[in-house]
Amino acid sequence: MQAFDASFQLVQWVVLAYLLAITTLIVSAGRLADIFGRRPLLLGGIALFTFASVLCGLAPTLWLLIAARAAQGLGAAIMMALTLAFVADAVPRDKTGSVMGLLGAMSAIGTTLGPSLGGLLIAGLGWRAIFLINLPLGVLAFALAWRFLSAGKKTPGRRGFDGIGTALLALTLAAYALAMTLGRGSFGSLNVGLLIAATVAGLLFVIAQTRVQNPLIQPARFRDQALNASLAMNLIVATVMMATLVVAPFYLSRALGLDAAMVGLVLSTGPLVTALAALPAGRLVDRFGANRIMIVGLFDLAIGTFALSRAEFGIAGYVVPIIIVCTGYSLFQTSNNSAVMTGVASDQRGVVSGLLNLSRNLGLITGASVMGAVFAFASAGEGTGLAVLAPAAAARGMQVTFQVATGLVLMALILAVFSARATAGRTDIVAKHP
Repeated sequence: MQAFDASFQLVQWVVLAYLLAITTLIVSAGRLADIFGRRPLLLGGIALFTFASVLCGLAPTLWLLIAARAAQGLGAAIMMALTLAFVADAVPRDKTGSVMGLLGAMSAIGTTLGPSLGGLLIAGLGWRAIFLINLPLGVLAFALAWRFLSAGKKTPGRRGFDGIGTALLALTLAAYALAMTLGRGSFGSLNVGLLIAATVAGLLFVIAQTRVQNPLIQPARFRDQALNASLAMNLIVATVMMATLVVAPFYLSRALGLDAAMVGLVLSTGPLVTALAALPAGRLVDRFGANRIMIVGLFDLAIGTFALSRAEFGIAGYVVPIIIVCTGYSLFQTSNNSAVMTGVASDQRGVVSGLLNLSRNLGLITGASVMGAVFAFASAGEGTGLAVLAPAAAARGMQVTFQVATGLVLMALILAVFSARATAGRTDIVAKHP
């Protein structure tokens, strides 16, 4: 805002352009990789992300920055969509959990480093440095992928790309993402109209997938109850985890009276715990099975969110529950990814990996909007606004938000139990009638 002398409404598109590009294109990126090969597409995605980062860092105007951010989001969508698919191809089935845990640890470490490293770069070198730093990192990532990732195989006889389905899905996701992000948590006629547009486009997309020769998503995927349950759980859990990022800073600063440095230190607890728990989570999945660990993880999440809904006992009353929440999140994320990717044919791993990432992104978008709105509504009940939030209002908002979060986690837990029973039933049938 300061560098380009622009309003918040314009500057928010620096974030929205990137978010929309990832959300709308991640499934299509996975499908293209299934058709044309994952290694060349991943290398292209890394190159695009790196080049777009340089354009962001050199952008002379806000609109060029926004355009470069959209291109950066496309490169990020390709990288995100293909990571899980590469793991499923390269790792033996009995080691999938451990490697998914390693991926989770790397993601959590990146989440921890991003804000702190970004803050140092901005303070020392200015905002352009947070984009230009991606040049050496991108070149290194490209070199490592070129050297160590196998070429893989193209999918035989599946050359067609579903342009109509891609356009309809992109329209659906863009309309939903905009409905959830525009207005900063307050719903108006524009948000409602966008949700209606997303619903209509989504229905047209499902219909189109049953009528084209090479659909973006195989129609059978819509009937796969285990996959549907995993995607729904992934969305719910991401929604809940986003609540911790949206609500916690208000609670820690206003209700507990912590200064900015202390708030940052306390908030770093979550990503740190996630990183430390991810590797053991992967080993537990390999040893005890994905479904069991998924249920344990969601049970931990429910306990942690319920404890957060009490909002008592000062800093310890936040840190201890968040440790439980993030441990449960690591267990769930690792087991859910393992369960989905080990049960998918090679020629569909790209698109299913994209669906997993898509459900998570939609959950984060929904969490930022809906859970933020719940917090604002509950806090307003104490007679204050978010601009000047009284301690009692912040505490009340925290309690109500995580009461809702606990309810959502319990829904995911019920889905996990029924999904595990259905999977066990199918396994018994296969064992009796191979």
